[in-house]
Amino acid sequence: MSSPRLLVLSNGHGEDLIALRLIEALRQQAPGLEVDVLPLVGVGQAYAGAEAAGELRRVGPRQPLPSGGFSNQSLTGLLQDLAAGLPLLSWHQWRIVRRWGRQGLPILAVGDLLPLLLAWAGGGPYGFLGTPKSDHTWASPPPSGWGRSPLADGYHRAKGSEWDPWEWALMGRRRCRLVAVRDRLTARGLRRHGVRAVAPGNSMMDGFAPAPPLPPWLQGRRRLLLLPGSRLPEALGNLRGLLAALPPAEGSPPMSVLLATGSRPDAAELAAPLTAAGFVPGTPPEGSGATALWRRGPLELLVGPGRFAAWAPLAELGLATAGTATEQLVGLGVPALSLPGPGPQFKAGFARRQSRLLGGAVQPCHGPAELRHRLLALLADDGERARLGRIGRRRMGPAGGSARLAALIRERLLPG
Repeated sequence: MSSPRLLVLSNGHGEDLIALRLIEALRQQAPGLEVDVLPLVGVGQAYAGAEAAGELRRVGPRQPLPSGGFSNQSLTGLLQDLAAGLPLLSWHQWRIVRRWGRQGLPILAVGDLLPLLLAWAGGGPYGFLGTPKSDHTWASPPPSGWGRSPLADGYHRAKGSEWDPWEWALMGRRRCRLVAVRDRLTARGLRRHGVRAVAPGNSMMDGFAPAPPLPPWLQGRRRLLLLPGSRLPEALGNLRGLLAALPPAEGSPPMSVLLATGSRPDAAELAAPLTAAGFVPGTPPEGSGATALWRRGPLELLVGPGRFAAWAPLAELGLATAGTATEQLVGLGVPALSLPGPGPQFKAGFARRQSRLLGGAVQPCHGPAELRHRLLALLADDGERARLGRIGRRRMGPAGGSARLAALIRERLLPG
């Protein structure tokens, strides 16, 4: 008897990471499972380590797009993606999915409408993990000072769900064996429309070790985690804004700013904005795991590619213009401040929606001056930080979602 096989579709860096956690849990429960992954946006770099270890295989064309996968938020981004070959890329991806579906092999879509539509178009059995949408984004009040969105809120309230009717239709097909969403409120809204949605837990919170004791290199220092994002050139523009919000060298308490990055921005790309912000290079403290240190008076900024999981539990507060990483940070009980920029991802609408999703545990600011004011106020108020941290933990939920979801996939989607 041949080994069971699964094709996983994911459409963005955050979705790639969530899918990777889920694949790890699946392979623990079903060691013989053969997994192919098709990243629909970018090159799927998050899968590289698991692929090298023989745990999965990336398939399909690997072509980064100018919009970074956010062409649905910008007409300019869409036009740039079209010019860069989006139609041909989508055609190749559809052919892979269709070939898989014709064999009757199962497909798991991770993300939003695009992977769900492709999984349905394959013609075989499929499951769906809906990661970005939550009914908290319209059921929760908007952050103070950021206006209201009565038309959008009214539209979602009339539907009773943030998911749209065409998405319900795809989720409700007989070939769709599993629909999992990020929280119970969202699952309840979908069930009112005949979709058998479940909320087994949030896979985004898996993979974090318990918070360790504070290491010597951070003792006696205030601790900020800086998350500018990973998509260039947006991440560098966001970083400049966050650096401008840091306290001045004069009168600032000893402070460690932990800049957690992915493979990008790299050291050469970070040098210009850090130098422009008045930082000078130094030697990283022993045991920090940092690849570089930059100093400005009592402020030490440590650069740590791949250090997010290790550094996040050590932070008192986050300064963030990221998506998935910000949600994970808040889920660990660390509140955050955000600073919207020109996009294409982290614009004002995205920041407002993120704040509502997380119950105000992340607070958008209108500029560096406001962010600095709120930063100092929150560092001085242990009780408020703890209150916001509790909200973030509740909204994101506990760890363990990947194992529960893997069990459901084995039960409903994989052949017995």
